Amino acid sequence: MMTLHSLKKPRRSTHEKKRVGRGQGSGLGKTAGRGGKGQKARSGNMHFEGFEGGQSPLQRRLPKFGFKAPNRKEFAVVNLENLEGFDAGATVDEAALRKAGLVKGGSWTGIKVLGSGKLTKKLTVKAHRFSASAKDAIAKAGGSVEEIPLMAHKPEAAAKAHAGKGVPGTAPVAKA
Repeated sequence: MMTLHSLKKPRRSTHEKKRVGRGQGSGLGKTAGRGGKGQKARSGNMHFEGFEGGQSPLQRRLPKFGFKAPNRKEFAVVNLENLEGFDAGATVDEAALRKAGLVKGGSWTGIKVLGSGKLTKKLTVKAHRFSASAKDAIAKAGGSVEEIPLMAHKPEAAAKAHAGKGVPGTAPVAKA
């Protein structure tokens, strides 16, 4: 019976390292087994992963992916079926949704209400975006929809931001 302690490596399975460049009598002297001249005879060539002999390598030929626009808007999504948990006549805004655990995290641009599920209660829903089906369903249930603008700028702040930049209709604001 074969056991781990009785295992032996196969005969002639280990080879001594070739000692190249040790004189012509060794058989691997002078050019050290590389032949004469040429790219492969030189040191430091083709020693990196993905080298294809000068052809444009695969990792550069394939298209890149994973682009995200720097000015993208990402919304926290809430469905109508989630709003069913609120009491009739309640005002559902961002604070109420966070308290109920329907909106988590702080990296959202705003909140979008989608029309998935049924709504049977009269609610006042305040959010940044609504799908058309969500608006209809909230109205059918007797509720109301209030769309909040994403970012409200004061007129004087907008004028100050665009002052002197050639934007028509925005004159610089005089300091009081």
